[in-house]
Amino acid sequence: MPTPRSTSIPLADRDIVARMADGVSAVPAADWDACAGTGNPFVSHAFLSALEDSGSVGPRTGWQPLPIIVDGADGRPAAIAPAYGKSHSQGEYVFDHAWADAWERAGGRYYPKLQIAAPFSPVPGPRLLLRDGEAAAAPALIAAIETVVRQNGLSSAHATFVAPDQVPLFEAAGWLIRSDRQFHWANQGYGCFDDFLDALASRKRKAIRKERTAAVAGLDIVHLSGGDLTEAHWDAFWAFYQDTGARKWGRPYLTRAFFSALGERMADRVLLMLALRDGRPIAGALNLIGGDTLYGRYWGATEEVPFLHFELCYYQAIDAAIARGLARVEAGAQGEHKLARGYEPVATWSAHFIPDPGFRRAVADYLAAERRAVDDEIEMLAEMGPFRRS
Repeated sequence: MPTPRSTSIPLADRDIVARMADGVSAVPAADWDACAGTGNPFVSHAFLSALEDSGSVGPRTGWQPLPIIVDGADGRPAAIAPAYGKSHSQGEYVFDHAWADAWERAGGRYYPKLQIAAPFSPVPGPRLLLRDGEAAAAPALIAAIETVVRQNGLSSAHATFVAPDQVPLFEAAGWLIRSDRQFHWANQGYGCFDDFLDALASRKRKAIRKERTAAVAGLDIVHLSGGDLTEAHWDAFWAFYQDTGARKWGRPYLTRAFFSALGERMADRVLLMLALRDGRPIAGALNLIGGDTLYGRYWGATEEVPFLHFELCYYQAIDAAIARGLARVEAGAQGEHKLARGYEPVATWSAHFIPDPGFRRAVADYLAAERRAVDDEIEMLAEMGPFRRS
């Protein structure tokens, strides 16, 4: 694995200075966020440093923080890649286990690899963090990533859930582009939830109203953000998160300390929804608020209630997005059940650098076939949506 601690990265252009820092926390927050911007909370210094400082990422977790930085003429970061050395493929949501198996059966060593990502977050966003949003520093940053891979004998680098406008930057550098799909809700200027329902076919509209009524019977739903969040709320949500994590992944990725750090560092960007029975939390959904998007992340419950998952994770999120004037709700990876609830299929993208020519050819052939299948699936799913046909 590469050694950080401000390691310099030699590039052909001598006017460019690239280096690797010893974690996100080693970079001043102002410098990091000048590159990351304010639109996407998952690449903010607050979020990524909370993962580090809470022990949710680190060498022992198989996610070693290795941020790669290109400095500008003023000596401050002009471009940053949130990079991690990975010894496994867990917590990524873009599945490359088959690639690893094939490469190792051929005698290669797939791990460690380099991951450019927001850990545990299948959220599209910038993976090349560029000061002032300028793309001019992008080629140098991509070259620095490639140099780290080659110098350290890594099998590959993977930028996952790349913002659509950054896909051409990776493509121009010769990286392989992979597509997948998620389900996002789009705000078409709705003034309230009923406006959204009016856009649906009658049968779907009735089904959602029935679900919502059943889900909240005997419960109170509260939305908490900013100074309203307390450690007692995080204790309750930690229990929900552990239950869901144990059932889905076997071991939850995040530590309890992470949620406290989230509340301390970015409470105003947190929207925690809780379902209360007689004042006691029985279920919760955690969202982060972006510049124009509400991002649904984690959910859990200690009591089984029909349709409550849909209510907290999808319908309450739509309510909150409309109230805040947000353009979208992104409710996480997978989940075709979201389609009937007004969430539409959209393409997501990842980019992959594979130095070995033979391995690269095999992956490229696979991705070409996969991309056609994904395109066909998105087209088919879009036709199955709940909206009225004009």
